[in-house]
Amino acid sequence: MLTLLLVLSVILILFSGFLFWQILEQRKVISRIMEQDSIDETGSDPELVLTLKVLDPISVAKRESRSARLLADRLPVMVSKMVYQEVMKELEQELREREIDVYMQIEYR
Repeated sequence: MLTLLLVLSVILILFSGFLFWQILEQRKVISRIMEQDSIDETGSDPELVLTLKVLDPISVAKRESRSARLLADRLPVMVSKMVYQEVMKELEQELREREIDVYMQIEYR
């Protein structure tokens, strides 16, 4: 029984040594890649940005406005833009009421 425990301990020590060696190798690889790509390890964290997309702005416009029902088929781009502007106003108002400072803009992609 003692021999079995000794053999098992040796196997576990060897396996731990192998894992430690793998960690050191991975760190070397990561360092090499960061040097090649000129990535600074002490760089700042990425900026978080929230993106909002209205999936069907035409149906929203038709549901919310009588005039949009008439314009949506003829001027879909203008109606979509108006929907986004209105959504932005409503979000800004809600966030202002909750005292959350935000910067909002509409981006065209």
